Amino acid sequence: MHMDVEQCLRAVQAKDSRFDGWFYTAVVTTGIYCRPSCPAVPPKPKNIRFHPTAASAQAAGFRACKRCRPDACPGSPEWDQRSDLVARAIRLIADGVVDREGVPGLSQRLGYSRRQLERLLFAELGAGPLGLARAQRAQTARLLVETTGLPLGDVALAAGFGSVRQFNDTVRDVFATTPGDLRARVRQQLPPARGTITVRLPFRQPFFPDNLFGHLVATAVPGVEEWRDGAYRRSLRLPHGSGIVALSPRPEYVHCTLQLQDMRDLSVAIARCRRLLDLDADPEAVDALLTEDPALAPLVAKAPGRRVPRTVDEPEMALRAVLGQQVSTAAARTLAARLVTSLGDEIDDAAGGLTHLFPTPEALALVDPALLAMPQSRKDTVLRLARALADGDIDLDPGVDRAVARAQLVALRGIGPWTVEAIAMRALGDPDAFVPTDLGVVKLAAAVGLPRGAGLVTHAERWRPWRAYAVQHLWALGNHPVNQLPGGTP
Repeated sequence: MHMDVEQCLRAVQAKDSRFDGWFYTAVVTTGIYCRPSCPAVPPKPKNIRFHPTAASAQAAGFRACKRCRPDACPGSPEWDQRSDLVARAIRLIADGVVDREGVPGLSQRLGYSRRQLERLLFAELGAGPLGLARAQRAQTARLLVETTGLPLGDVALAAGFGSVRQFNDTVRDVFATTPGDLRARVRQQLPPARGTITVRLPFRQPFFPDNLFGHLVATAVPGVEEWRDGAYRRSLRLPHGSGIVALSPRPEYVHCTLQLQDMRDLSVAIARCRRLLDLDADPEAVDALLTEDPALAPLVAKAPGRRVPRTVDEPEMALRAVLGQQVSTAAARTLAARLVTSLGDEIDDAAGGLTHLFPTPEALALVDPALLAMPQSRKDTVLRLARALADGDIDLDPGVDRAVARAQLVALRGIGPWTVEAIAMRALGDPDAFVPTDLGVVKLAAAVGLPRGAGLVTHAERWRPWRAYAVQHLWALGNHPVNQLPGGTP
């Protein structure tokens, strides 16, 4: 995108927010970089340089604009759509792998040498793994400085910096100010409580939250998820401890309140919440393609900006998909709730009814099969999947090659095409995942004049690479709680 200078210039001159996150605008005369929709007067074209990432602009010596805050815009939708090495690396960096395991750990997960990985990232993104992780740490640091009362030394450690000096230097380089000055600009009293932070999660318009939150709440596992006071709440298993998040839709953003045992998990928790709600999607591109199909055009016009509900925990979603095979939503919730009560780690939620974390594959793999109250065939499949996940025979982390993950799932006895595609859609975040044999999809597709069976698969080729979004529109034709915003009008 950033190589198409004419298109980028038009976006900057129009202050088009649709391109926020796709590229960044660096101004050589001021030394700052902005998002395309920055409200400032557009600079002269000869003074503009375009960068693919904030990290690239920072590496070139530019600092973040204090007016438009380019570090806080939605991420590029490319990284969800693509499944190549660069996209997989970006997803893992967002999940905090570099901070926890370093660049060698990232390279090992991706199966490439460190030198080759750095070369590919520099060639496309203008920054290597360390630069990309540094940009993420800078954004986390600003959030903590401006929205919490944490001492600045604690902020440095929580944001992932190795030292207070490194923290101070990075904030000066990126924001052209000191951490103390950043906090001094905050006018309201900052909350003194440790472990709680409230942030706004931006997204690209349009945004249709009904089926997104409706699905999460209708399929919620008691004790792990709930709808309370206008927010979807759930427990989180994070690298350094547990957490609780409350997410509620607003017209311009999603309101997010996080309670964390360890503030080092902040950036990871935010990335996972964004992935859960599909907030980095490009709804205009999705809707434009689906509208070309006369059968879907009225559905898209009625609810533009639908998102695909995903997950904050890939193994959890895979296990829940198997539990949900050939049973109702209510039955799947009951089965999952039993596992949670018997195997999940307990948490304390003074503000609501969350009681547990969802069990890990390791815990489930060691359970006595006699304790699982479900049909024998499904019991065997659940245990096989749990063992495969625990042993690493199946890998579903954000940086996995989706084709490889599909092949690993298919090879596991008891997991069929429907389950594989459901996992691809919600756990792997594949925007082109498709479930043509789903009974709801078959029935509702017929209701709008679409063919069945092989004919539907052939017809759906025109929806690529957004077939997962087409499924959301088809499901929305049914009268089911998953399609309704909790507390809203059916």
